[in-house]
Formats: sequence, C-alpha cells, structure tokens
Amino acid sequence: MMNVGREKVKKEGLSDKITFAREDCTSLSFADNSFDAVTVAFGIRNFDNLDKGLTEMHRVLTPGGNLVILELTTPDRFPMRQLFAVYSKAVIPLLGKILSKDNSAYHYLPETIKAFPQGEIMKEVIAKAGFSKVSFRRLTFGICTLYTATK
Repeated sequence: MMNVGREKVKKEGLSDKITFAREDCTSLSFADNSFDAVTVAFGIRNFDNLDKGLTEMHRVLTPGGNLVILELTTPDRFPMRQLFAVYSKAVIPLLGKILSKDNSAYHYLPETIKAFPQGEIMKEVIAKAGFSKVSFRRLTFGICTLYTATK
C-alpha cells in the first residue's frame, strides 16, 4: 500500500511535502507535537496494544490536532446487523477462498471486527488516551464507523 501511495504522491508532484514511514504504532520515532493530523483507515483494529497506540498518536499530534479513524464495525440495527452476521460468516470467507486461495484471513476478519471496541465504548477508549471532542458516525449502514477527536 505504501508503494501505491508513493506513486500517487509522485504523480501529483507532492514528494517534497509528503513522506512515508513504516513505524511501530506503539513506539513512534517522531518528536512530540509533530503532526497536525493522524489518520488510520482499517488498521487500528489490528493494533497489538490499542491504548498504547492511541497514546502515541496523541503524543505526536500538535495541540488542536485531529485524530481520524475509519474502521470496520458491526451494524447495530435491524436488519443490517442480521444481514452482516450472515455475510461475514458465510460470504466473506467464501469470497476469500475463491479470490485468494487462502480463506484464513477472511475468517479472521469478521472475528476481529466483532472483538474490537465499537461506538460509545471506542469513544471512551479514545478519550482515555487524552483526546477531547471525541465523536463517531456510523457509515454504510454501520459497516464502517468514522471516529474523530482532537488533542
């Protein structure tokens, strides 16, 4: 994914403004107050230590900086909750097996979505890391949720 991003940045002539780094989210090499924004899309669910990762994101944000997290979630309303349960247990693994020849990751995906803190609980986890103005908005019938917060 980083290679795709690098190519897009190069194509847009932004190489002097945007850089890429592969980091351990629980021990970032950046100085305190380094970034105006921190974004995570479909990855925070896989952090080994969610609290420590959020604390590090808070540390590297400038005062007033924004945290934006987009993550897969379980829909919380009828009938999407029930449809998603069937889809995630039957369709996702089947598609994974057909498309990738390895369905283990596609069995893992629904399990991680279900186990990850969502909604109000995730909002509390983010606030505990020191963030303020924490909010969330469910998207695509609750299959994704956008969390935002401020340092």
